[in-house]
Amino acid sequence: MPDAPEQLEPPVSDAASFAAATGATPDQMSLIGRFQALLADWNQRMSLVGTASLEAFWPRHALDSAQLIALAPRARTWIDIGAGAGFPGVVIAIFLKGREGAMVDLVESQAKKCRFLAAVVDELALPARVHNARAEALPLKGDVVTARAVAPLTTLLGIARPAMNQGAVGLFHKGAGAAAEIDEARKTWRFALESIPSRSDPTGRILKVSELRRAR
Repeated sequence: MPDAPEQLEPPVSDAASFAAATGATPDQMSLIGRFQALLADWNQRMSLVGTASLEAFWPRHALDSAQLIALAPRARTWIDIGAGAGFPGVVIAIFLKGREGAMVDLVESQAKKCRFLAAVVDELALPARVHNARAEALPLKGDVVTARAVAPLTTLLGIARPAMNQGAVGLFHKGAGAAAEIDEARKTWRFALESIPSRSDPTGRILKVSELRRAR
């Protein structure tokens, strides 16, 4: 008997399909909609995301961020390295709002982006803190450390190492070149790895990294 065809998820293209894909509540959808409006407004005055990617907000940014929550469902404390325009950190904070002990540390080295993040956190009353600093210089502790489009994996692991040394698991977005980045990183680092297909990008992966240590 031939194998059954792979069941593909319905595509996410708008708010309704995002809610169906993630199980977001009406309150969470309202917060994400407000976040989207703030991003569009601020993006007119400073470069936070590209115009084309803003038009693809729901699949490219919202779903790309929200998919991490299912990969660490018990995590309450998150560290988002290079938080930028708030992906994935702000979206995660929206989903965690109201949960006891929830906190997302948004780490960003550019002051203008920190101003935007602080405005979003304040207006949406999110369980999040903004740090205008470099992640490797902060002694932050959390359940998960994450990053999207920050650096090649070899460099990224060095940045995330302080948090991972304190017990955090890494969840890192990577694109079509993930396999090559993994091979290169193994020249410098030893780590346990699970490479998970991205729900938002058919060529992308989420790298779940733990047990990080320097290669001998």
